[in-house]
Amino acid sequence: MTNRRIFLKNSGLILGLSTFSVKSLFNEDPQFEQFKFSPITLDERKVRIQKAQQIMQKEFVQAVVLDAGTSMEYFTGLRWYPSERSLLAIIPSKGDIFYVCPAFEEDRLVELNKVAGDIFTWEEHENPFELTLKKLKEKGFKKGKIAIEDKARFFISEGLKKIGKEYNFVLGDEIIVPCRSIKSAHEIELMKIASNITLNAIDYAITFLKEGVTSAQIAEKIAFAHQKMGAQHDFADVNFGIASSFPHGSSKRAPLKIGDTVMVDVGCRVGGYCSDITRTFVFGKASDEQKHIWNLEKKAQEAGFAAAKLGSPCENVDFAARKVVTDAGLGPDYKLPGVPHRTGHGIGMNGHEWPYMVKNNKTLLEPGMCFSIEPTIALPGKFGVRLEDCVYMTENGPQWFSKPAEQLIEI
Repeated sequence: MTNRRIFLKNSGLILGLSTFSVKSLFNEDPQFEQFKFSPITLDERKVRIQKAQQIMQKEFVQAVVLDAGTSMEYFTGLRWYPSERSLLAIIPSKGDIFYVCPAFEEDRLVELNKVAGDIFTWEEHENPFELTLKKLKEKGFKKGKIAIEDKARFFISEGLKKIGKEYNFVLGDEIIVPCRSIKSAHEIELMKIASNITLNAIDYAITFLKEGVTSAQIAEKIAFAHQKMGAQHDFADVNFGIASSFPHGSSKRAPLKIGDTVMVDVGCRVGGYCSDITRTFVFGKASDEQKHIWNLEKKAQEAGFAAAKLGSPCENVDFAARKVVTDAGLGPDYKLPGVPHRTGHGIGMNGHEWPYMVKNNKTLLEPGMCFSIEPTIALPGKFGVRLEDCVYMTENGPQWFSKPAEQLIEI
């Protein structure tokens, strides 16, 4: 078993560059480095709107309707709770963005909004969808295609369709996905910072692994570290032993014991952008089977990375990673023991977004796309191993956001 103090001394080489001293790791309140970052600017959001408008003009779409949520924040910087009282942002193919807002919320919208635009209000007894279409007509968009973002709630899309018989309502993916799936250098930098913070949070939290500790206690340490380093804690899914064979954890979580596989799936947010990293360890001495599956997972992840070539379809990443596992006698496809899910998901302002590394996704990889490579091997009733790191595509191919694990660590 690796001596804990020796492991800590070298953990930066395996998980990330530690930003706190070895000695401080054993204190309840270590001195963490505060990571600095620059938020997305108003000018950047305006460029995003311009890109969306260029796509709309090319696709003959008159406007795109955004519900409260990630895409609204992406284009406008506005975070708004999606209540039953609809606040909508409408980006027309030409002209300025405008908002349809509950009348009593107008002052708050003015206070929070970053991208200025006309605000049209509706009283409690009035119909916001009727108002939305009325204003579109007044701006010259009297018929044609209106895109609705894919995350818009059903009552909003149906409310618009019921009133706007003269319009052809379409899914907004053809507008929104090309914008959000291609990250700028600034977005990638924010995700690099988030990944560095998460690596350090994992470094910190695993020093508290001891017999009898619970997964919730380790998750609390991760959240503590995220916040101390200036990030917004997102999640920490910690599983021991058999629970690690459940891809997203089991509700029956036993305290840690010698010989357990330890899987930690962790993420935070910096400037609105996500990290998502999974590491798998063994508490005590690893069995031959644990070593074999860990090394097989490592090879599968490496194969997925090698297959991430510019101009290749996303599905190739899944094919390459899965082939390593099936060639070793597991699977095939999603059968267990084997790989129970797709090899990766896109990442950005959401932990899971476009593009997805999955069979039948013919989307071609291009610079700026960001996604995870995490094939995951599950052995029901025994344990699971996941090594998850995210990459960003460059003109020279994929680059890791986080340095992948190099070897199985016995703690």
